[in-house]
Amino acid sequence: MAETVDATIAATSRGCKLRCVACASEFERAEQDFRCLRCGELLEVFYPSWPKADPKRARELQTIWLDRRKSFSVLDQSGVWRFRDLLPAMQDWRNVITMREGNTPVFELPRCAKSAGVHRLIAKHQGMNPTGSFKDTGMTLAISVAREEKYRWVACASTGNTSASMAAYAAQGGLRSLVLIPEGKISWGKLSQALDYGALTCQLRTDFDGCLRLLREVVKRLPVYLLNSVNPYRLEGQKTAAIELLEQLEWNVPDHIIVPGGNLGNSSALGKALLEMRELGLISRLPKLSVIQAEGANPLVRTIRENGGKSLVTMEPHTMATAIQIGNPASWRKALHVLDATGGTVEQVTEVEIALAKTEIGSDGIGCEPASAVTLAGLKKLVHSGFVAPEESVVLILTGNLLKDPEYTLKFHRGELFAGTRDEGEAKSLASHRREPVVLDADADAVVRALEEAEKRTV
Repeated sequence: MAETVDATIAATSRGCKLRCVACASEFERAEQDFRCLRCGELLEVFYPSWPKADPKRARELQTIWLDRRKSFSVLDQSGVWRFRDLLPAMQDWRNVITMREGNTPVFELPRCAKSAGVHRLIAKHQGMNPTGSFKDTGMTLAISVAREEKYRWVACASTGNTSASMAAYAAQGGLRSLVLIPEGKISWGKLSQALDYGALTCQLRTDFDGCLRLLREVVKRLPVYLLNSVNPYRLEGQKTAAIELLEQLEWNVPDHIIVPGGNLGNSSALGKALLEMRELGLISRLPKLSVIQAEGANPLVRTIRENGGKSLVTMEPHTMATAIQIGNPASWRKALHVLDATGGTVEQVTEVEIALAKTEIGSDGIGCEPASAVTLAGLKKLVHSGFVAPEESVVLILTGNLLKDPEYTLKFHRGELFAGTRDEGEAKSLASHRREPVVLDADADAVVRALEEAEKRTV
């Protein structure tokens, strides 16, 4: 498989290094916790010998990537490894663990566009990955590095999606997996995946941030490979979603890309890809990348609004969008850099706004988990504030599949989601969007009457 790698870029990718995002110290290898030895901040992968922007070279890369779509090679069938020219190269390509991740579709959202007040709206649905979330695009690369470095155990702290992805890829690659999850703060759909894929799953009496702190201690004491987004190789894999998106748009750069904000690794990865694509001449301008958080889990929003991004404002997070229920995001510095470089912004949305946006995305026949829906809810506010103009092109990044949290969806349509909460009164405005099952006698006339009533409601 290695012979299909473009020789020029692959050689430079093998020369990648790690660099601290705060003090810019450079390293050939990382410590177990992927922190800078000098200041303790996160690391990122960079490629010091990459060539400067060259339009001819950029067109050659675009052609190579398209040609690989016709290939039956395992690497070429992956929507991550197809772009391996811009990734760290493996010493032995047989160590790659892939489930043909990536290759996720772009959908038109006409009803959502009307609701948000824009002329056209599209979504890239990362929830169409093998385990149902964007995590797979980063997991394939990072866990392949773990395998190449001869680790037997891999581990993560998770609100659900990371654990499902890691456990699946570990099982595929013959590795063992350890999952630390916050007790009672993870959807059953996601937990069931980790269990079914054979992970040693520990529910801890703490939140996600507490799980991650404890895991950092574990990996320092045992030969266990950390696979949270503090691992810079995770973000290298995740950045390919932006490359694939631009390819799907025929390299026409949208005006805005809107991303959910949890631990902030995904927004950081997508932004990194945009900057690298411009550096290589693949695109000539940058879209504005904006991050949306839940009002009850909004540390990045508070950090920017309260101190201009000088220091992270941590918090105890509370949101039913459990995938982004994080109060101490590890990649906040990286996300700030992306916001600054692309001219993007941050916004926060309420639980009721998230629920409404989720059902609106569903009305376009797409569906997503609650955390993904913050993008549409946030877009509405950005249009209202004038940050996004109606005629501008906008892409929403949907990060998780509808089936990740079916309990949320069922409670919404039964009218139970906000029962007994402080949002119960405001949530009454959502009644017209609920579609509870209609219970009928086993009688054709009853079904006909139900159809007639439904037809009246749509006229």
